[in-house]
Amino acid sequence: MSGQRDYYEVLGVAKSASAEEIRKAYKKQAIETHPDRNPGDEEAVVRFKACAEAYEVLSDENKRARYD
Repeated sequence: MSGQRDYYEVLGVAKSASAEEIRKAYKKQAIETHPDRNPGDEEAVVRFKACAEAYEVLSDENKRARYD
């Protein structure tokens, strides 16, 4: 995962964040950056995809353990 942003930074949570904190942070970011809420904003699409990728890794205990 080298060369990628820190997933914790993307979601705005600490490394010690619980699964519930990660879920809430993802939902907040997803709502703010969703392409339907930001039509024509390509940067929003990139941020939305980054949030989704971060959540995919951090929400799964096994993937999160490998990432850490």
